[in-house]
Amino acid sequence: MQTQQTTRQVPLTFRVVGTDQTIVVTDFHAVVAGYTGRDPKAVQHHIDELAAIGVAPPPEVPMFYRMDSDLFETSGEHDTTENLTSGEIEPLYIRHDGKYYLGIGSDHTDRDIEARDIGDSKRACPKPVSNEVIAVESLKDLDLDECTARSWVDGALYQEGSLSGLLKPADVVERLLARTDIGDADFMCLGGTLPLLNGKFVDGTSWKLELSFPNGTTIEHNYKIKKGSLR
Repeated sequence: MQTQQTTRQVPLTFRVVGTDQTIVVTDFHAVVAGYTGRDPKAVQHHIDELAAIGVAPPPEVPMFYRMDSDLFETSGEHDTTENLTSGEIEPLYIRHDGKYYLGIGSDHTDRDIEARDIGDSKRACPKPVSNEVIAVESLKDLDLDECTARSWVDGALYQEGSLSGLLKPADVVERLLARTDIGDADFMCLGGTLPLLNGKFVDGTSWKLELSFPNGTTIEHNYKIKKGSLR
């Protein structure tokens, strides 16, 4: 997969947790990673389930879907169509000026389109991301297994659990760089998610994301979806 670095109309500004620093990102490759489960058998089972309802299997695993960088937003206010759309919490891997940062975001997706084309379903929706990030000294040493990820929809708990079922951050980034033409450029990549508590997509309007670390550090993001605003 070849990706294109795109220039945003509105730069993204992130506050670096625990410091008085901010980073401003304008030109970057925007990617959503899919099928990032650590257990190959579980990933294949998911692929088989999707194939049974007519969704074509990915040409490679994990799969990296190119996005327009303007889909990544920290505003907290987003528009979607009248279709069934839903989000989920994911780690956000950022490389800016050669340094790595960790945030969180939501791969908000059009579930009606998803039955026909997964890539198009992801490109049909905004990608809300937190405006705070954590500086990562060593991507290789970044381990999220002991973190707790949660999401809520309209006040109801939607996801809760560890990220130990996902490929480690360094594994995702290593494969991303090996398969694309990103090179040394800036990028943002959503890295996968954990199962839904009830196994059913919820078409909500108010979403909350949270990633908690063993040391007490927490990253949060809230966003709202306005239905029927996109035609």
